[in-house]
Amino acid sequence: MLADFAASVAAEIRHRNSRGESTRLILPVGPVKQYPILVEVTNRERLSWRNVHVFQMDEFLDWQGRPIAEEHPLSFTGFLKRELFGKIDPELRPPAQQFHVPSPFAPDAISEALAAAGGADVCYGGVGYHGHVAFNEPPLSRWRRVTVDQLRQSLTRVVVLGADSIVVQSIGSAGGSCQDIPPMAVTLGMRDILAARKIRLYLAGGERHRAVFRRTVAGEVSVEYPSTLVQGHPDAEVITDESTAAVIELGLR
Repeated sequence: MLADFAASVAAEIRHRNSRGESTRLILPVGPVKQYPILVEVTNRERLSWRNVHVFQMDEFLDWQGRPIAEEHPLSFTGFLKRELFGKIDPELRPPAQQFHVPSPFAPDAISEALAAAGGADVCYGGVGYHGHVAFNEPPLSRWRRVTVDQLRQSLTRVVVLGADSIVVQSIGSAGGSCQDIPPMAVTLGMRDILAARKIRLYLAGGERHRAVFRRTVAGEVSVEYPSTLVQGHPDAEVITDESTAAVIELGLR
């Protein structure tokens, strides 16, 4: 499935290169196993990224709302620089100024860069346990109600991560050590994500992603599950594997 992810990104770049056009991509760090495949395809085919603009979906922040260092093992920015751009042959890499990262200090800057580039051709991503795309967590509060339309128009912003996100991130990235997961993040809002001409979301979590997959594609559109907002998009696909799409069975195991 993640080979399909890599092939899709390569196809977008290949197609637009053949037409002399720019390629504008919103890319996630999570999932990540597609990137070694994409690097191999890029270098083998001599697929130029010189006219590719990459917009990073989100980034972890520390408890004071500052970006974690690029050298931190959980830095999304550091990961993309090392494992994607750093492994593409130098003559094929995009110029540094065409890599855009959301900033908690200038949250509108990445949206302005997206608009200046002509908008995203494709937004790629995964879906979190509670339906978050990027770190658009469910905006739930006993004090304030956010409507579906408000969530659709949400902008790049700083968020405090929900407890479920921290637990899931700790299981996948820190051996279950929740205290090692940064507690905040900066994220693209749903407005920029839904404005992409195509949306491609990948879910490969197996049993733990079965309900996530079903709610995303067939659940009621709601702020409680932000990924449901992609249902109304004119060109959105949610790609999964047989294990994740299998029937949910209750039982102790």
